[in-house]
Amino acid sequence: MALDAPVERRDEVQIAMGNGNGVAPSQPSRPAGRPTAAAAAAPYADRRLRLNPNADHKPEDYSDVRGEYAPAVYSALERHLPPSLIDADRDVKLHFMRDILARYWPQGERNKVQRHREYRQRILHLYKPLHEELYNMHPSVFFLPTFLEAVRSNTEECFRSIMTEPIPGVYSFAMLQPTFCEMLLEEVENFEKWVHAMKFKIMRPNTMNKYGAVLDDFGLEAMLNQFMEQFIAPISKVLYPEVGGGTLDSHHAFIVEYGKDRDVELGFHVDDSEVTLNVCLGKQFFGGELYFRGIRCENHVNSETQHEEMYDYTHIPGWAVLHHGRHRHGARATSSGLRINLLLWCRSSVFREMKKYQKDFPSWCGECQREKRERQSQCVKATKMVSPNTHTQANRLCLCCHFLDTLYFL
Repeated sequence: MALDAPVERRDEVQIAMGNGNGVAPSQPSRPAGRPTAAAAAAPYADRRLRLNPNADHKPEDYSDVRGEYAPAVYSALERHLPPSLIDADRDVKLHFMRDILARYWPQGERNKVQRHREYRQRILHLYKPLHEELYNMHPSVFFLPTFLEAVRSNTEECFRSIMTEPIPGVYSFAMLQPTFCEMLLEEVENFEKWVHAMKFKIMRPNTMNKYGAVLDDFGLEAMLNQFMEQFIAPISKVLYPEVGGGTLDSHHAFIVEYGKDRDVELGFHVDDSEVTLNVCLGKQFFGGELYFRGIRCENHVNSETQHEEMYDYTHIPGWAVLHHGRHRHGARATSSGLRINLLLWCRSSVFREMKKYQKDFPSWCGECQREKRERQSQCVKATKMVSPNTHTQANRLCLCCHFLDTLYFL
């Protein structure tokens, strides 16, 4: 159910780079006898990252680093370095972190990323925007006053005051100004016409959507980075701390189109994100409800849906729905009209690395929690059924259940 075909994986890796451009510069020459960063980092190769970040540590400045990942990725990851490495030279730490991040990016993907970068640079050189004001952040023009006030207050109480939570982990709220929605719709339409006139190939958002466009491809990346960092990350830090909501550092932003001569519906799936923002831009349409069927980890993505996990959300132009990327969902058929939505997949490289060290049931997976409750219930039943003389054995059974819970995801 995960979206992992070649086109989308290319988008995924490209976005993971954040604002990175070009090739990483070679290391400066070193005085004779001084070890290279690779040699200095070698003794730390078997060290694991800290599960919780070192909040008191001030990361190095990586703004001069170009290439695979954005500087913010290295700064966020540095807080998780093992104590023996956190005060090492910057080059040593950088080499260690690059080794970790390289595991997610094989050479074949690097080649695809380079081709996509060249494709994007050509568009940025030739395409003339219709609405220049979209390419810089203007909060009062983009967002409704109620949403801005909640973000400025930056408290859980204020966030929840503008939201509804129909099922756990799914939030809906009024977000975008009508003028912003109209401008973005016009900009996308203008870009698609330009692509057609130039006989240029348009990269689609993923392998499931045959229509729509990747917004970063024609210059909106910097604005959308601010969109995520200043307006989504503060909310995610409060509402989704268990899936890296406080360490979002990259995004994949795109437009999807549903209706006649467009995509009609979207199959049941999960997103390649930690947190997903889905905002309806318009236009006039019927149908197209978004249906949710429970949050699942990789091990349980195809498990059955419980009745209490079922929910259908009806889109309203300007309104957003925010949810876990691993929340299983799909889109029902748009029976008439045209529905266009803005999607922002928000990702955390730190959370993805830390998932490897997970030793307990994910607190956010509905099926993991259900299985854990079943084990605990069986343990309680076993304790009640035994005679007083066998309480010691029952207690051992309970300890065994707890031990199995702990080892389940080793």
